[in-house]
Amino acid sequence: MMTLATRTSPLLALWPLAVGLILFALAPALLNQGLVFLAGLTLVNIVFAQAWNLLFSTIGLLSFGQAMFFAIGAYAMAAGPQQAGGGPFLMWLGLSTGLGALSAIVFGIVALRRSGGIYFAVLTLAFAELVHVLITKTDWLGRNDGLTGIYRPKIELGIATIDLTQGDAYYWFMLVACGLASALLWWAGHGVLGRSFRAIRQDPVRAAFLGLNVDRHRLTAFAISGAASAFAGAVSAPWMQIVTPELAHWSMSTKPVLYALLGGAASFWGPAIGAILFGAVEYATRTMHGIADITTGLMLLAVVLAIPGGVMGLVMKLRARPAAAAPASPVASTTRPQEQTP
Repeated sequence: MMTLATRTSPLLALWPLAVGLILFALAPALLNQGLVFLAGLTLVNIVFAQAWNLLFSTIGLLSFGQAMFFAIGAYAMAAGPQQAGGGPFLMWLGLSTGLGALSAIVFGIVALRRSGGIYFAVLTLAFAELVHVLITKTDWLGRNDGLTGIYRPKIELGIATIDLTQGDAYYWFMLVACGLASALLWWAGHGVLGRSFRAIRQDPVRAAFLGLNVDRHRLTAFAISGAASAFAGAVSAPWMQIVTPELAHWSMSTKPVLYALLGGAASFWGPAIGAILFGAVEYATRTMHGIADITTGLMLLAVVLAIPGGVMGLVMKLRARPAAAAPASPVASTTRPQEQTP
């Protein structure tokens, strides 16, 4: 029997994305420039968190080094045009994303074949620290000072030209780009490939027995996650106008983990909610020197202890209570339910 989830159109399933894009589209009209800048960073953080969560909740891989892909994308977008003397913006965006995927494949071949579980997580952390050190030792990457003066170019589309240097034009570009990236990540986690990922997460041995190449699927998920993280970094570089080695630091890798814990890793939209809430708390405590980190830590501690499933886990529990409290109908109590097909 087909379940409601299998009958639901993908367009209907993406309604939270549509609502989120509408709300973010109102930012330039309702907020000051400082909050618009924060909204742009939040869009990037949402994609970054969803990319990490594709590994964690979909295929069951824990990465502590996701920041290396974010930094690779950001530095490729910043240093590439500077070293090459310019070039089409969309070309550099594609190259930055591809470099993230390629890096994930190279690192994944080593990490996934040699270890699993917590050992994989530690290896990703080691690779991220290696990238961080390489950045600080490379002259054309700016060493510890990073790179500045990242340009926002004009995009030539043949019939039209989009000038990303004018007003909020780059914000609108980020809104569209991050929306498309989020939709593609949803498709990767909920399509045929995503079902294979979940089968491997639940029981790798059984999945291999059924004919799935576990190593190849894990490497594929790692490559998709790395590409999406690099894409987020590449989009953020012209927005921030600066990239520094801190983008590859281990503390940067904790951000998507915290977003997922706060919003709920079990839901695709949980990390997005976590990124929004986390950004709001950081902004509200921005002037409280020494208090901001304590406030964030206490908030996360409260979430872990009180609602371990995050905000989305709490929402699902509240939605399930009326259904659990409702009395069973006579038909339901006397009729044996039909078995669902896997």
